[in-house]
Amino acid sequence: MPAFEIASQNQVPKYTQVVNAVTDAIRKGHLKKGQKISSINELSDAYFISRVTVEKAYNILKEQGTIIPIKGKGFYINRVDLDAPVRILLLFNKISNYKKQIYNAFIKTMGTNAIVDLKIHHFNVQILRSLVENNLDDYDYIVLMPYFYENIEEAVNIIKTIPANKLMIIDRRIPFFNSECGCVYQDFENDIIDALDEGLDLLKKYSKLYFVHSNMVPYPPEMARGFRKFCMQNSFKNELMGEVNANTEVKKGDAFIVIEETDLSSLIKNCRTKGLKIGKDVGIISYNETPLKEVLLDGITVISTDHEQLGESAANLILSNSKEYIKNPFVFIRRNSL
Repeated sequence: MPAFEIASQNQVPKYTQVVNAVTDAIRKGHLKKGQKISSINELSDAYFISRVTVEKAYNILKEQGTIIPIKGKGFYINRVDLDAPVRILLLFNKISNYKKQIYNAFIKTMGTNAIVDLKIHHFNVQILRSLVENNLDDYDYIVLMPYFYENIEEAVNIIKTIPANKLMIIDRRIPFFNSECGCVYQDFENDIIDALDEGLDLLKKYSKLYFVHSNMVPYPPEMARGFRKFCMQNSFKNELMGEVNANTEVKKGDAFIVIEETDLSSLIKNCRTKGLKIGKDVGIISYNETPLKEVLLDGITVISTDHEQLGESAANLILSNSKEYIKNPFVFIRRNSL
């Protein structure tokens, strides 16, 4: 390891001098990727500085991804492209129009400050394990959508292998998971309760509420739980429904909350076939705002998170090196279908 200059009379704190000395040596080519550097004790003895000072410097270098500790061996240079943009791996559960909105907003906000790659774990814990193990050392940040409904404990243990300074959770919080990482999340249970409360004056026109969520798609169970709580608090008859099709019984006095656009389309056709007027005889609330819903049937009432804001907030947490937990906005948009 090359000799450093650590000046006791310098106004720059000694731990900062150590950080700067290591990074300068890397830039000058004196330290190479994979090269072992002095231990905390060795550096402390060589330059007559405290172990606490060296440890503080090494922690900063670890957070930056400049060095990595290898258990039982010591510290090694991990990256030498110090002036390159940060590398970010996005791990999404799936691709959809709404995920694309999050992705595009994230990319736009990061701008030229990052190189961003996207991979999909498909709700599969073993795919997650492979993606984390094979990519952890190659990225400065892993931004994860933690949608897992089987082997949850195993998924959490895998996520715990990602250092908190590298990890960001987005879109969904992990129950009982405590980490000092940043997080931008939807509060699925309380979001639906609060949104339906905003439309309570319109919902009172209807005698029964249906929540339609496909059995083929694993949605957060908090959504159905929030729907049930709202109905219980406001004395609505209610039912969970797997899908809407041509044979679904739809009658005057029913109101439907739908997630999938295929169910929305089937419901509209069903009402037309039966001569039921949407917004008067039958109420419709659709999840997730789109430009089409603003004009369809003179406006479909929507409850929706702001997907673009979610992507933007996640990028800003990285740009500001913040570890905040941010609840993403969720809105009720009042239109003619209710």
